[in-house]
Amino acid sequence: MNAITRTQFTDGKPRPYSAAAATGGIIYLCGQIPAREDGTVPADIAGQVTQTFDNLEAVLGQAGSSLSHLLKLTVFLADLDEFDDYNAAYLTRLSGHPLPPRTTVQVARFRGEKRIEIDAVAAVTA
Repeated sequence: MNAITRTQFTDGKPRPYSAAAATGGIIYLCGQIPAREDGTVPADIAGQVTQTFDNLEAVLGQAGSSLSHLLKLTVFLADLDEFDDYNAAYLTRLSGHPLPPRTTVQVARFRGEKRIEIDAVAAVTA
């Protein structure tokens, strides 16, 4: 049986879940949102995509991986009418990295001003 390694959040805020869990060379990340460390959220979808990937990259690094080792993304958008702007920012942020398989769906609502959440699976690299 493979051991499970859990990565906790580094900001000290209590949460009822781990930032990531890894087993058998695979990392499963909790959904990442576009919140900055101070709790603010970028106003436009492009900024939210960039911030979400910044958060995703930080947790991947803590868990022993990187954007280049993403295996699968599930992206939740508040409004599929923003798909083109989201996709452009997505491609810019992942420039230079292999593009993982991806599913993008619209969800009914998010809390606050958030309009995106990304769920990821990646390979361990460290």
